[in-house]
Parts: sequence; structure tokens; C-alpha cells
Amino acid sequence: MPRFVLAALAAAFFATSSAAADTYPSRPVKIIVPFAAGGPADVYARVLGSRLEKALGQPFVIEDMPGGGSIVGTAAVAKSQPDGYTLLMMSNTHTVNESLIKEKPFQLMRDFVPVAPVNYSDLVLVVNPAVPVKTLKDLIALAKSKPGALNYASSGPGTPYHMAGELFKAMAGVDIVHVPYKGSSGARTDVLGGQVQMMFDAITTMAPHVEAGKVRALGTTGKVRSTVLPDVPTLSEAGVPGYEAVIWLGIMAPRGTPQAVVDRLSAEIRKAVAAPDLEAEWKKQGAVPMSMSSAEFEKYLHADIEKWARIVKISGARQDQ
Repeated sequence: MPRFVLAALAAAFFATSSAAADTYPSRPVKIIVPFAAGGPADVYARVLGSRLEKALGQPFVIEDMPGGGSIVGTAAVAKSQPDGYTLLMMSNTHTVNESLIKEKPFQLMRDFVPVAPVNYSDLVLVVNPAVPVKTLKDLIALAKSKPGALNYASSGPGTPYHMAGELFKAMAGVDIVHVPYKGSSGARTDVLGGQVQMMFDAITTMAPHVEAGKVRALGTTGKVRSTVLPDVPTLSEAGVPGYEAVIWLGIMAPRGTPQAVVDRLSAEIRKAVAAPDLEAEWKKQGAVPMSMSSAEFEKYLHADIEKWARIVKISGARQDQ
């Protein structure tokens, strides 16, 4: 093909892409949350949507579409038009599922384009007070002395709570048994009641129970101590060096969405999460804003997929386990 034809095609493409970004959005945008209503993804999607609505002048409608461990809602976004009007609120459940669930109607990095991360939150490892341990090192020693005798609850296979436990097992070299629930509330209730000895849970949700003495906190899962429970050491500090397992959220769009639209959304999301009032409000909830370009977010996703693929392989975790 002659060079002048290629040049003309390239010019037309960039002109069209630029025009799409200039007029975007011209109608309401839908953010599909593939998790249950009222959870962190739903709550933060609504906060983000309201900020984007003010910035871009069009409604950002949040639609909860749970099912199949995030598969149902994610598949719906993958099949939607790649025009920037249907977006996915995703989490590290998605990066875990790339290795945990082989048979899916989509592949994350093939069928989606990263837009921007939103925030991350630490988890906290708690035990029922009846468990005879005071520190993380005590727990590790107890688990090693009684392989398979201790149980940990989670909100379900493949969730960040489950994988935090599997990462702990792998790094601490302990044999504890996963007890999956259909949601965090049932898991939390049974840990508080002593039917299950421990769990990794959202730090803001569990903090009141820690302060009331209903559970004992042994460590938080971030790189640094949480502002919500500043007196509780990180797991890395307390006996598992290098441990880190947080819940993070981000926005992706169907593959094929114009790059100019992706770039505009990415820039607006970064502005929204960097707002001082939002950062201060999220700090109270134990959430920390994340800021990356779409290209940086793509690298982050690849690294997270590889991290959890190793843990899934080592642990032998399964979708039904």
C-alpha cells in the first residue's frame, strides 16, 4: 500500500479518535459491578461514578451484576460495545480467576483494556479469643504443631480473603484448612461465634470487633501499618517477612475501546481519586487511592496475575474448594 495512503488512513484514525474523546461522553455511562450490592466494589463504584458525573457532565449509572465469582457481570461487559459506555469495576478477584478458573467466557488481558486503578484496602488476620495465641508467631507455632487442625473462613473461593489465607499458608509454611462461605457475613459470624478459628477480613468491617475484644487481631496485610488499627503490626513485621495481600479495585473497558476515550477516562479517574476530600474520607475507611496511567495499570495487572498464579499452583486451590 502506498505510503501516502497509509498516512491518510493514520490521519483519519487519529482524527476520529480525537473527535470521539472530545465528544465523550454524550450519553449515560454504565459501570457494571460484578459483585453483590453493598460490598466495597459497589460502594466505591458509586463514589467514583458521582465524581465522574460531575466532571464529565453525564450520568454514570452503577449496575450490580453478581454471580459466578464475578464471572457473570464481567462476561456481560466483555460482550458489550467497545465505545466507553460500558465499564467494568474489577478487583484482584479477577486476577486470581485467571489461573483459578480456566473455563471462562473471557480472558482478562485479551478481552479488556485497563483504564485506571481506584484504591486498595488492607485486610486484617483475626482469631477467635478462644484460640490460645497472642501473636502471629504463636499462631504459626500452633499451626505447625497441629497440621490441619485449624480452620480459616473466607467469603468464597478465589476471593481476596481466600487468597490472603493461601498466601499466608505458603509463606508461613503452615497447614490450615479453608472453609468457604457464600459471602463475608456468614464467615464473620462463625469466627465471632468460635465455629471457625480465624479469617482474613476487611479491616474497617472487623476493626469494631477487634476494639470490642470479640476477636484478636494478629496482623494487617499491607506494606505499612493501617491507620484504622495502627497498633496492630503488619504480617510482614509480625513474622512473615515480605507478606502483602490487599483488596484493590480498578476500572477496565472492553478491548477495542478507542485509546483516546481510555486516556480521558484514566485522567479523570486519577483526578477524582486524588481529590483531598475524597482521600481524607477514604483514609477513615482504611482505603488508599491508587494512581496509575492505563499503561502502568496494565503492567500492574500482569504482575498480579503472575503472583496469584504461583499461589494457586502451590496451594492447589480450586474454584470449588
